[in-house]
Amino acid sequence: MENLFSHPASEPEPSQQAGDALQPLIFTVVVPTNVSHAFQGFTDHPHLWWPLEQESVFGAGSHVEFEENLILETAEDGRTSVWGTIDDWQPPLSFHASWYPAGTPLWSTEIRVVFGTVDEGTEVRLIHDGWEGAEDPAASRASYAEGWPRVLACYVRFMGGAIA
Repeated sequence: MENLFSHPASEPEPSQQAGDALQPLIFTVVVPTNVSHAFQGFTDHPHLWWPLEQESVFGAGSHVEFEENLILETAEDGRTSVWGTIDDWQPPLSFHASWYPAGTPLWSTEIRVVFGTVDEGTEVRLIHDGWEGAEDPAASRASYAEGWPRVLACYVRFMGGAIA
């Protein structure tokens, strides 16, 4: 099956790797609050809105948090899983992290979340890229293409926004 995001025209150059053809995923939502509050809701309170029953390592009952330079999930029995390592922290405007839930930094992708003022409140833009770092780039991208909208819908609801 052809990639739905590519043009059916020519074959890739021989030197082009399969991961090069995988474009970033970009998701944008708007929440009805100021930038600082939107950033805090995302980074200080993910345990209140992240859909852990669907999108986590340990499932319902676990706890996700931003702790120092890590995004971390803790199971009810105390086991932990590092989801990502934050390497650029610019509150309340953005953060960037190597992203590897249920994996290791060896097989990581990259996320950047950017917060900006719009008439309706704050636009939150999540860019997920670096697919060449994933163990299976195409499968990883496809999984996140389905998962991020669910996660962001929960965030919007938590922040008092309407889901389209």
